Amino acid sequence: MLYAASPPRALWWLAPLSFTLLALGIYGRRARCGFALGMLFGSAYLLPLLKWLYDFLGAEFGVWPWIGVVAVELLFFGLAGAGIARVSAMPGSPVWMAALVVGSEALRSRVPFGGFPWGRIGFTQTGGAFLPLAAFGGAALVAFAVALVGFGLAALLLRLRWRSPAWRGLAVMTVLPVAAGAASIPLVSTGSADRTINVAIVQGNAPDSGLGLMGKDAQMRADHIAEAERLVEDVRARRLPKPDLVMLPESSNAFDSVREDAQLDRIADELGVPLVVGGSASDATGVPSNRMIRWEPGVGPTDEYAKQQLVPFSEFIPLRAIAGAVTPFVENFPRDMEPGDRAGVFEMSAARLGLATCYEVAYDHVLGDAVRGGAQLLAVPTNNAWFGRTEMTYQQLAMSSLRAVEHGRAVVVAATTGVSALVLPDGSVTRTTRQFTAERLVVQAPIRSGTTLATRLGSVPEWMLVALGGAAVLFGSRSRP
Repeated sequence: MLYAASPPRALWWLAPLSFTLLALGIYGRRARCGFALGMLFGSAYLLPLLKWLYDFLGAEFGVWPWIGVVAVELLFFGLAGAGIARVSAMPGSPVWMAALVVGSEALRSRVPFGGFPWGRIGFTQTGGAFLPLAAFGGAALVAFAVALVGFGLAALLLRLRWRSPAWRGLAVMTVLPVAAGAASIPLVSTGSADRTINVAIVQGNAPDSGLGLMGKDAQMRADHIAEAERLVEDVRARRLPKPDLVMLPESSNAFDSVREDAQLDRIADELGVPLVVGGSASDATGVPSNRMIRWEPGVGPTDEYAKQQLVPFSEFIPLRAIAGAVTPFVENFPRDMEPGDRAGVFEMSAARLGLATCYEVAYDHVLGDAVRGGAQLLAVPTNNAWFGRTEMTYQQLAMSSLRAVEHGRAVVVAATTGVSALVLPDGSVTRTTRQFTAERLVVQAPIRSGTTLATRLGSVPEWMLVALGGAAVLFGSRSRP
């Protein structure tokens, strides 16, 4: 049910019901049984959710990369299940249980190897009644509300069965998060837009060949340069409005330490506006990184953002001596990429642009730091070409929707093979492209300067909920109230 609630399906309301069934299965059991049931719950969710890993690597590496990632993540679901079992008989148990769900997500978003926050509960809520809560407490508060409703409903059913007088309080606990989410809908933005700007998105496309794209950097670059040149022709012929800035996605180019490119110079000069160009880049010593580069007309490259949250076993290789059994990147990328150490904020002439490159949109701090650093518009340049027509693209797009609401900012998604889109500050997705097509579009993006409570608080709500769940486990009792 939790998987069915995930994008691209719009069945967000199934997510709390999945936690109702989990609670009914775990209630009153010992922690070790809760651990096993938590892992079973997690496997039913993550195996289909992350099947795109198998679609990506399966032909060469079989099921093991997919199963391996799921197996590691299941440990965190198991820990949550054990904690839920321990606190299930405490007064107010739905609150402590929901806090433990947030705690398990916080832990798996950080360890091992920088964590893997894919599949967080908040990312299932695109367009749902709980999404507006992201403006107050980010993904953690959304997850807490979803789990609280589910666990509250389970406790209510049990109390009604036992004819317990506590059912009225539980009914309030179950309904309150839904009502709070609905009441928050008018508050999800940070006021009217200061102004709007035209942002051009260049989707150059690539063959739908998965691992066959390895080593095809030159083709990827040629396709995106060609599409950018068609954008220039369309603007010159007034088929498209003149943009204020142009986005070329992650992996659309490759740069050496000199950062010279006559074609990008010409495109920027002819349009008369800055480009934001993604690509692999090397420094003077040959150390690679994944970068976004600001390319100004008449000047060339003027600022760079290096991706902070690198993809393990791809952009950097833990356990390199044995990792070759599960990833092709050991042989093809002999050196790890260097992560960035600062927030991605570009001072553009039209607006301050905040960046999260591809996988980074799953991490709370990346775009949060950018908005706190002054970003008025957000961008997620991404390369989804590796993953074909799987659900991965739509799972990632849902993360941009949550981030838009969380920070009260529009998000421009620029993808190599789609889906490119404009996400409005209320989380709604508009102006989408098709997958595996070469397209160029100019979107009108609102620019905002106000900040949401979630932006100002940062990780505070998450850590408060983690502390709440941890305290409940320490003092939990298995005696029936």
